Amino acid sequence: MKLVTAVIKPFKLDAVRESLSEIGVQGITVTEVKGFGRQKGHTELYRGAEYVVDFLPKTQIEVAISETQVESVVEAISKAAHSGKIGDGKIFVSTLEQVIRIRTGETGEDAL
Repeated sequence: MKLVTAVIKPFKLDAVRESLSEIGVQGITVTEVKGFGRQKGHTELYRGAEYVVDFLPKTQIEVAISETQVESVVEAISKAAHSGKIGDGKIFVSTLEQVIRIRTGETGEDAL
């Protein structure tokens, strides 16, 4: 089992969600986060005063999937979140040791 975590631009969330639904992903977890990468933030002007925005708003998506779905999930997220501009985000794939569905007690792939 794998956990795919993607940090994307917030306005790309709907496109990514639809893309994942099309390939049969049944559930995702979405979190509003802030951070920066190579962008290192930017400056903005508010009422004549310039200030630095160090952390940019991002959206984090987590998807627990079977190992056979990894390639298709990564490809779906990559295509839907791609704009070609700096700050498109990152995708992380990690191994899940155990998954337990609380309601039924199912474990492993059955709990996904």
